[in-house]
Amino acid sequence: MTYVLGIDVGSGSARCGVFDQNGTLLGTAKQTIAIHRPASNRVEQSSTDIWSAICAATKEAIAQAHVVPEDVVSLSFSATCSLVLLDENHAPLPLSKGDTGWNIIMWMDHRASAEADICNATGASVLSNLGGAISLEMQIPKLMWLKRKRPDLWGKLGYAADLADYLGWRCTGQNERSICTVGCKWTYDADNGCWDDQFLNQIGLSDLRKRATLPNTACEIGAPLGALTESAATDLGLTTQCHVAVGLIDAHAGALGTSGLFADDAPETRLALIAGTSNCHIALTKSRIEVSGVWGPYYGAVQSGLYALEGGQSATGAMLDQIVALFASARHYGETPHGKISETLIERMATNPDQGNCVMVLPDFIGNRSPYGNPDLRGAIMGLTLEAPDETFLKVYWAACASIAYGTRQIIDAMRAHGVPIDKLHLSGGHAQSALLVQMYADATGCDVIVAKTPEPVLLGAAIAAAAPLGVDFPISRGSTVRKAQTFSPNPCATEMHTARYAIFCAHYEGHAGPLTMPIAIHA
Repeated sequence: MTYVLGIDVGSGSARCGVFDQNGTLLGTAKQTIAIHRPASNRVEQSSTDIWSAICAATKEAIAQAHVVPEDVVSLSFSATCSLVLLDENHAPLPLSKGDTGWNIIMWMDHRASAEADICNATGASVLSNLGGAISLEMQIPKLMWLKRKRPDLWGKLGYAADLADYLGWRCTGQNERSICTVGCKWTYDADNGCWDDQFLNQIGLSDLRKRATLPNTACEIGAPLGALTESAATDLGLTTQCHVAVGLIDAHAGALGTSGLFADDAPETRLALIAGTSNCHIALTKSRIEVSGVWGPYYGAVQSGLYALEGGQSATGAMLDQIVALFASARHYGETPHGKISETLIERMATNPDQGNCVMVLPDFIGNRSPYGNPDLRGAIMGLTLEAPDETFLKVYWAACASIAYGTRQIIDAMRAHGVPIDKLHLSGGHAQSALLVQMYADATGCDVIVAKTPEPVLLGAAIAAAAPLGVDFPISRGSTVRKAQTFSPNPCATEMHTARYAIFCAHYEGHAGPLTMPIAIHA
């Protein structure tokens, strides 16, 4: 028996999963990674710290699975779309002072707002692959910021890459880039297989491809990169007989490990919802469809031959954490409160599905990614009154969960308006563990919510990429062995209530200038 590894680097941890040929998860382990916030809107990490966490998680997962290193034949990475910077000697190029070497600009970093505006003012054709506008969360605005604001670092830059691509290079020494990473975050033209040098010249990055050592073309997900180098094999506790396959962004791995398993069965009806700290919504279509405010269409970003449309909410689980931190009443639910809060609200919803009453939450605590593409929008809590604080907290928490589901419905509605007939949500990530959120997504969107029985869909997506070069010996690569899932259908009565609340929710976005704060009244 031989095995593959799916390795994922999220915002706060690195995880490794050991899978057999059929996609059974035999062992998994997680290691925390550090986050550095040197200033407002700036969020950084360290490639050295992340590599150490990956190595520790890999060794632990292999031990847990009772697998010998010699039997691990392939691995692949999924990772957040964070930007790794190295100098001309391929050493970390730190952005901030400190021993850790903060050389990664995280996906959630918002320092490049002015640069995103410059890109969007060009009206360049590449913007048609980005829903009409580039996001400050993408790599080109961040690299513009580096050149404009830190010319000292730009002069030393010798390599820049998405985190998943960096990890492939770290393991093999091969400087290839995934069509997923560069197509989604670097303005690479995946339809035509080339870079738009005219656009790069227009925004002052004519030297980017040389500075970042960007290859002329990108590789398909799962393409063979090569075998582990001796140093990488030693660090990971593996052998140089283990091969590495081209990886992908973590959310896209979640899509590959959920809705992507059904790509031969009406893919346009299915939306992958990868929901945790933030939410990512990925639809797969057979033809090119442009949706304003939704990133893409990205050719081959999840599976070859299909386009991906990507919506997103920048703060979902993070918003719920913030709300818990704001209310003293949350302390009654213990140190890990979300599960107990959800249980309490689920019990109350059995007699009254509307537990928010007049309370409405707008979820844009760090801006709106989709469908408005406005990073300056901010959240709000409205409809408060004088009552028992414990009661107010539960109403606000319920309304915050509803607002997350409503934001997802806005994205679905935008895609439906352009001919993508979504009626099924394939949910993965932390929200799949919350009975409250699972039912809220179903009731608020009117879609069936499908939760995969595999415990780690994102790791599974990375493992499918790892298995791709191995052919028929690994049925996991075809997905047929890992389709088992549970379906949650909407409650018609609750859907009717949410439809009324949703109309009021959407009214607050009229003009896209920012959330209004007028009082609202909602009657059960």
